[in-house]
Amino acid sequence: MQIAANNPNNKSWLNVAEDSDFPIQNIPFGVFITKDDIITIGTRIGEYAIDLGAFHQLGYFEGIPLTDDMFMQDSLNDFISDGRKTWRLVRNRIAEIFDSKNEGLKNNLKHQEVIIFDVNEVEMLLPISVGDYTDFYSSKEHATNVGIMFRGPENALMPNWLHMPIGYHGRSSSVVVSGTKIRRPYGQILTAGETKPVFMPTKALDMELETAFITTDTNNLGERISVDDAAEYIFGMVLLNDWSARDIQKWEYVPLGPFLGKSFASTMSPWIITMDALEPFKCSSPKQDVALLPYLQQKNEGNSYDIKLKATVETENGDLNLLTETNFKYLYWTMSQQLAHHTSNGCNVRAGDLLGSGTISGPTKNSYGSMLELTWGGKEPITLKDGTKRTFFEDGDRVIIRGYCKNDKIRIGFGKCTGKIMPPIEYKFPK
Repeated sequence: MQIAANNPNNKSWLNVAEDSDFPIQNIPFGVFITKDDIITIGTRIGEYAIDLGAFHQLGYFEGIPLTDDMFMQDSLNDFISDGRKTWRLVRNRIAEIFDSKNEGLKNNLKHQEVIIFDVNEVEMLLPISVGDYTDFYSSKEHATNVGIMFRGPENALMPNWLHMPIGYHGRSSSVVVSGTKIRRPYGQILTAGETKPVFMPTKALDMELETAFITTDTNNLGERISVDDAAEYIFGMVLLNDWSARDIQKWEYVPLGPFLGKSFASTMSPWIITMDALEPFKCSSPKQDVALLPYLQQKNEGNSYDIKLKATVETENGDLNLLTETNFKYLYWTMSQQLAHHTSNGCNVRAGDLLGSGTISGPTKNSYGSMLELTWGGKEPITLKDGTKRTFFEDGDRVIIRGYCKNDKIRIGFGKCTGKIMPPIEYKFPK
């Protein structure tokens, strides 16, 4: 089916700034509460939020087989479960209705009043009900940097890392939408020179600059998805900050890996950018160093995406400080390889599952995706505009992740993924 919505020559009758993340070629999907306190599934064009529940009720999806309540829900899970044919039909129709040449809704002010909202007047919600959350460890640069810090350069990468996408099962209940405030977590920490841990707030609160992809229903329990078919089961992508408490993590992670040092919060951006919208930005993935087992073998041409990413920290005085600029295309393991590996043992993946990329680091220090790397384990503090220094984040800091793709014709962006760090809730210990 042709992706008519991607036509770079399309123009909307809605006013869209030239540098907007959300031109008519984007058409992402999200969930929001309208100013009338109605929860609806919607899309976004420029600075306008489009209520797809009202859009559907007023007949603009006529001819597309959709249930009456498809967009009148508090998550996108059912829509995602409907599959790629439905996603494309819906995106194409939205692009058609909002095209500058289409006079229907453009000239119907009564319909516009219930369909179109100022994006600043709606409250964005988590777009999916996250059934399961998996986080991978797919950046060779990140894994190497962390390995050097913890084990030395001779043992930077563990023997299995080049042979399969390493991942862990995260906590879906603490995945939150952008803008949610993040409480500094408590945990067991082994302080320098001590042999016994103490229970205290983390002093090493870190970001992990990531993306994540959302799946549709892929396989039945016991079945596998091939690496060549995996892309068909990926709905779209979001920005992700998998917050990490490095001191808690350091004490707990042997022998079973991440647990409380990560499960306190993971922040995702509210608009899911479809893989169809990202199609024009496909690029080659890095050449892989060893011969892979057949189930992971994939050509590296056209399996990654040129997505520019950056993270900034906003201090309480309003200063914005650029921390890093990197790119999704640096990831060693592709999304198709991640999904193929995830299902290789017969594990079933369902609509609305969230699969994180892991920290995305580039080849240079200014492209590292975590404070752990940027300050090299706290040994090289970053000086901010106000003269204060950071090894890790302080209470009051707001971390902002942005991402976008751009060529000579269009720009497709993700918006932003933000979280402000709040002081810990004080514990009252029994005497």
